[in-house]
Amino acid sequence: MQSFVVYLGAHTHGPEITSSDLEKVTHSHYQLLSTVLGSHEKARDSIFYSYTRYINGFAATLDDEHAQEISKHPDVISVFENRGKQLHTTRSWNFLGLESDSGEISSHSAWDMARYGEDTIIANLDTGVWPESKSFSDEGMGPIPSRWKGICQNNTREGVLCNRKLIGARYFDSGYAAYLSEVDPSKIPVNASARDDDGHGTHTLSTAGGNFVPGANVFGFGNGTAKGGSPKARVAAYKVCWKSINESGGCFDADILAAFEAAIHDGVDVISASIGGPPSDYFNDGIAVGSFHAVMHGITVIMSAGNDGPADGSVSNVAPWILTVGANTIDREFPVKIGLGNRKHLKGQSLYPKALPVRKFYPLIDGTAAKAVNSTDHDAQLCLAGSLDPEKVKGKILACLRGSNGRVEKGVVALQAGAVGMILANDILSGNEIVADPHVLPAAHINYTDGLTLFSYINSTKSPDVFMTRARTQNGVKPAPVMAAFSSKGPNVVTPEILKPDITGPGVAIIAAYTQAVSPAGETDPRRILFNVESGTSMSCPHVAGVVGLLKTLHPHWSPSAIKSAIMTTASTQDNQKMEMRNSSNLQATPFSYGSGQVRPDAAMDPGLVYDANVFDYLTFLCGLGYNETQLQSFTGGIPYKCNMKYGLADFNYPSITVPGLDGSTQVMRTVKNVGSPGTYKALIHAPEGVKVSVEPKTLTFKKIGEAKTFKVSLQVTKASYEYVFGSLTWTDGVHSVRTPIVVESFPERD
Repeated sequence: MQSFVVYLGAHTHGPEITSSDLEKVTHSHYQLLSTVLGSHEKARDSIFYSYTRYINGFAATLDDEHAQEISKHPDVISVFENRGKQLHTTRSWNFLGLESDSGEISSHSAWDMARYGEDTIIANLDTGVWPESKSFSDEGMGPIPSRWKGICQNNTREGVLCNRKLIGARYFDSGYAAYLSEVDPSKIPVNASARDDDGHGTHTLSTAGGNFVPGANVFGFGNGTAKGGSPKARVAAYKVCWKSINESGGCFDADILAAFEAAIHDGVDVISASIGGPPSDYFNDGIAVGSFHAVMHGITVIMSAGNDGPADGSVSNVAPWILTVGANTIDREFPVKIGLGNRKHLKGQSLYPKALPVRKFYPLIDGTAAKAVNSTDHDAQLCLAGSLDPEKVKGKILACLRGSNGRVEKGVVALQAGAVGMILANDILSGNEIVADPHVLPAAHINYTDGLTLFSYINSTKSPDVFMTRARTQNGVKPAPVMAAFSSKGPNVVTPEILKPDITGPGVAIIAAYTQAVSPAGETDPRRILFNVESGTSMSCPHVAGVVGLLKTLHPHWSPSAIKSAIMTTASTQDNQKMEMRNSSNLQATPFSYGSGQVRPDAAMDPGLVYDANVFDYLTFLCGLGYNETQLQSFTGGIPYKCNMKYGLADFNYPSITVPGLDGSTQVMRTVKNVGSPGTYKALIHAPEGVKVSVEPKTLTFKKIGEAKTFKVSLQVTKASYEYVFGSLTWTDGVHSVRTPIVVESFPERD
């Protein structure tokens, strides 16, 4: 027996939903399941969620045979396992954890008009919230918007007390409990609440919509005023993530769907979720299903791309209705100077608040040389728990290799073994990317190249020694941004015709609010901090969500796809040295890393043109994937719908153009809508290598706002590369630049 989600499409309730309507839906779910279980009572006992308002379906505990049987029912679109998803922060994996400030948001008059997103409601699906954080203070805020229908579940001091800033807090754990009942019922949570006992949810929610907090810092580092991307937005926490058990993540599909359903009902404008799992068929994934319904109701959904980079094809949350965010560095570091006994110097980063004596040399040892009797070289080199001999480590600075366990956890292991300090060196996959962490002992993180220098010195010297300086805050670092090594990359393995990720944003060493329930370095660390630094696409996702909140306030009638387009077509692919953005291996990055580029909030407010899409565009896309008209009819609210059998997936009106497996030539269609002043736009083409690109017509003239024009892009292979090549199409009127990436996998024309 295990838990499944049975998905039936959408409801067709009228404008006013009564309790009787909801009861009828639940009864219909019992009736449907009873056809395979044999009785209404067995169905009632099996179902633990009935989705009754917007998402039509239920979650139930079934055996495989019954799950397969109900999947054949004509009303059922899909049946999928209630799988666990992961949080997309890096502190617990071999790749990794800007300030909460959205970076480029200036004092532009348009943003002043937006009043920092004051009337926008941003929801966060995560581990909950620490309501006492000053980032969620409601000082100076007006009444809660009258359209808000949400609640503060367990509205007590032990639970979560809400206010005019933090206007809602809910938690969903039935899917998590259903999984635990299969593996370890003793760990099912009791006295649950939306309070954050992990730190992740508080960090991400405050990054998206945290209020202004002067004097925010981490142990004195990075001191400044913290603020979310939409600092005056109302925020709501939907706790769907719990403690991970075994190798499964703690955010389960059934709970995620319940949270999406609640957020739609409550009246949110933006949903930010820094979670995900391996990409799968869209209607076999709780995130894709839930976000689809949210977008159908006018809610923009922003999700993290994942932390499984730099492997190709590792990007998650790839549905075209989701705004998927990669992660890059910012122009701030916390450098530490390392001096080796051979007079060579290395540069590291750290957030340890105290310092070793100035220029005092300490004996240096690597993990392999310090391994315990019953350990392996591999485990000791990684400084895993129990792998080190305290007799060999005591009083020395320990060199550890990045990988397997968390970066801060390695410092804990080193301290417990008696080390006075630690140097953490990157493995080859992490490249030049280094991250500052709030370590429990003097520590420094160095890149792969410097790591080679470090280990070479250790292995070539009888008595190696080293000194480390105290960390400091350095702004204006160049080059920046640089794509993070951990940031998951394209191509999209579910639908290669849709480029993912869509965009990139600040995601390395991000300072934001934190819970007081745990320390920044694990159970053995007694420290508590109001703000913490974390890294991951978990951190870049809410940056973009904050920008969406501002755009929603400035342009309340724009659709989710129009907002997505504005962010994508105005993004930048250059760093602060006016060079093309690079990755952590110092190679030029591609759209498979950054999508359209790094978000530029000021430019996004006035994009000129947008690529828009509505519900029927998405249904046509799904039809192109093979879903039949009967299945898709459930989403139209009774409006007749017929599949276009001549439709190609590359013709979906997306703000990027991707053509996999091109042999010879092809044509794709796009439509842009004017959201700026009247004018004439000219097409500028940067063709991918070995591909001829032409556009018809070459100019587009718009006489009014809302006017739409369709154009055709022709692509012809002139020299096959047998791999993906990259270019762009930009429409410009001299004021606006509407840039669209072009991604082509080219092959020679077949006979």
